[in-house]
Amino acid sequence: MPEIKNGKKSSAIVVGAGIVGLATARALSLKGYKVTVIERSERAVGASVRNFGMIWPVGQPSGVLYDRAIRSKMIWKEIAGEARFWHEESGSLHLAYHKDEWKVLQELEEVFIKEGRGVKLLSSAEVHGITKDVVNPVNLLGGLYSNTEMIIDPREAIGLLPSWLEQKHGTHFIWGKSVTAVETGKVFLGRESMEADLICICSGADFESLYPEKFSELSITKCKLQMMRFINPGKDNRIGASLCGGLSLVHYESFKAAASLAALKERYRQELTEYIDNGIHVMVSQNGNGELTVGDSHHYGTTFSPFDESKINQLIMDYLKTFAKTGHWQPVQSWHGIYLKMTNGNTEVFLQADEGVFILNGVGGAGMTLSFGLAEEIIGRL
Repeated sequence: MPEIKNGKKSSAIVVGAGIVGLATARALSLKGYKVTVIERSERAVGASVRNFGMIWPVGQPSGVLYDRAIRSKMIWKEIAGEARFWHEESGSLHLAYHKDEWKVLQELEEVFIKEGRGVKLLSSAEVHGITKDVVNPVNLLGGLYSNTEMIIDPREAIGLLPSWLEQKHGTHFIWGKSVTAVETGKVFLGRESMEADLICICSGADFESLYPEKFSELSITKCKLQMMRFINPGKDNRIGASLCGGLSLVHYESFKAAASLAALKERYRQELTEYIDNGIHVMVSQNGNGELTVGDSHHYGTTFSPFDESKINQLIMDYLKTFAKTGHWQPVQSWHGIYLKMTNGNTEVFLQADEGVFILNGVGGAGMTLSFGLAEEIIGRL
C-alpha cells in the first residue's frame, strides 16, 4: 500500500486520459494514491471515443479475460449511475443467414452454456420479436443472443468520467500539455516538471515517443479501423440488441470454441475475399440518442495513410444491408481510429520502464471491455 509521508498521501501521475488512463487513475485512487492525470489534448480524442461503445464480454474467451470483462461491465454500470451518463444492457445478437453460420452458432450455444454464459439460440421469428423489425428477414435462419453486453456512448462517457473522478476521488487533471520525457519520480512537460512516487504511462499509440527502445522491443503493431455513424429518423427507431453479421464470428477469440469455425472462415476467404483482406466484420450499436454506430475494418502496420477509403465504407455498408434494414438510415459522420495490438498472443502490455515507472497499454480493440478490470488487477499487485 502507498505510504503516508509527512502527513501526505503517496502521489501518482497517469499519462493519458483515454479509457486505460482513466481506469488506472480510478484503481490508483482506490489504493490510496493522490492522482494527477496529464493529457496532451484538451479532451480525450483518441481511440477511446472512436469506437462502438460496446462492453463486450461475449467476445472474450472463458477464464481471465471473460471474468475481467464481466468485472469491467460491473464497474461501468456503477459509474454510469453515479456520473449520470446513458447506458443500456442491450445484449448482443449474432445472426446467421447460411447453414455453416448457423452450425457455428449452435456449437457456440452448447459451449457457452457449459461455461455458464447467458446465451440462447433464437429462431428467425424470435429474432424479429426482439429487434423491432430492423433485421433483414430474407434467408434468416436465426441468431445467438447473449445477455451480457452493455452499450454506452463513448463520447459522452469518456467526456464525463474526468469530472466524476475529480468529484469522487479527488483526481487532478492537467489538459493540453504534453509529457515530453519521464524518469524515476518525475515527468517533464517541456521546461516544466512534476514529481510523483509512481508514474503510469497509459498514452495509447503515443507511448513509443516516450520509450522508443521499449516500444521497439515489443511484439506490437498498430491497427487502423474505419467506422461510421447514422441516424434513423423513424418514430420507433430502437434496434434492441446490438447486431452482428456472420463475419464477426471469425473476429472474436471466444468464437474459436466452435469446431466448425475454420470451415466457415475458409468459405469467407473464397467468397468474401475483400472483406477478409481488409479485416472487415460488421456490427451495429445504438446510443441513447438513437444514433447508430457501424463498422469496422482492420489494417495493421506502423504507419497509415491519413485518408479514409470510401471503398472500405461501401464494403461495410453492402454487408450491413445483408442483415439489417437500412433504407431510412442517414449518414452523419465517418472516421478512423488507431490502437495498439500485440502480435504474440498477449492481451496487454504491462512493463516497468524505470524504477517507479510503469507502462500499461496494448489492450487492442477491447479497451472499453477490459480496462477497468485490468487496471484493478494490475494496480492491486503494485
